Amino acid sequence: MHPEPSPTPTPPPTLMVTCVPAFDDNYLWLIHGDGAAAHHVAAVDPGDADAINAVLDAHHLTLDAILVTHHHGDHVGGVTALASRYHVPVYGPANEDIPARSIAVQGGDTVALPTLGLSFQVIDVPGHTAGHVAYVGHHALFCGDTLFSGGCGRLFEGTPAQMLHSLAHLAALAPETRVYCAHEYTAANLKFALAVEPGNRALAAYAGEVAALRARRLPTIPTTIGRERAINPFLRSRLATVRDTAARHAGRAPADDADAFGQLREWKNEFRG
Repeated sequence: MHPEPSPTPTPPPTLMVTCVPAFDDNYLWLIHGDGAAAHHVAAVDPGDADAINAVLDAHHLTLDAILVTHHHGDHVGGVTALASRYHVPVYGPANEDIPARSIAVQGGDTVALPTLGLSFQVIDVPGHTAGHVAYVGHHALFCGDTLFSGGCGRLFEGTPAQMLHSLAHLAALAPETRVYCAHEYTAANLKFALAVEPGNRALAAYAGEVAALRARRLPTIPTTIGRERAINPFLRSRLATVRDTAARHAGRAPADDADAFGQLREWKNEFRG
């Protein structure tokens, strides 16, 4: 007798992401898998219900869930209307006030989206806000306003130490991880990054790529963790060259790594390059 052949394993679903521009520079995200369930989607940080509804209706998509990273209005402004229309679960950070939230999440939790064939791990990333979270899975990161290409979010509620720790957590992800942040800030961020590291060749080359994309009105997102490690001063704040440049601008030596990061962030806040 011949042994029964082993069943062919089912390949994991491929994550598909649709960018939905909103307001002046926001990116809202619709995510779904491939194959038979491709018409089932989840919305990430849907600050504008009309923009999401327009894409759902135009492409006959079914909204099955909403994922929220933090409480700012440009990320949650459309949540109540969408949740009411589609009667879907709303996942949001446990330590923030999220409208229509039905499932509170925090670092270490898993968000399973069975109708999409997808699941994501939750990471706590306080700094921009006190309870900010990110979602990672399928070689993709949805990080709201924590990490931008070439930059990071302002510290509205958190401390430099918190943001430094949060960014270190994200930087430890696999280098091929695609980064889906929530704003088109890349060109402005790179002007600052070049002021910090004018001799960074990878940064200079990337700035040229970004300029070409924006000249054609194309998005610069997603970026990747590997690229950000090479060009983003906020992921490189422990390097002597970055640290020393920020200290010279601040006019004093930093007390520790968190203080050095804070000097860099304060410089960016006032930068008009």
